[in-house]
Amino acid sequence: MATTAITVRVDADIARRLDKLAKATRRSRSFLAAEAIEEYLSIQEWQVQAIRKGLEEAEKGRVMDLSEVKARWEKRLEDSTD
Repeated sequence: MATTAITVRVDADIARRLDKLAKATRRSRSFLAAEAIEEYLSIQEWQVQAIRKGLEEAEKGRVMDLSEVKARWEKRLEDSTD
């Protein structure tokens, strides 16, 4: 996979923590930063997709009122303790 260099400014404390972890894991700061960014992007992309899907469902009228949501969760809790 091709890579591209980027520059990121972080607090001094974050840089120290990154250095400490890099030393402990015998990985480079670049490797750890790239891993952290990849993980962050995966989570954010998933959340954006879930929000979009929820908005589409709401626009189609596929929603529940709060009392129905509560009832379903209470049943789920009750079923899980049996």
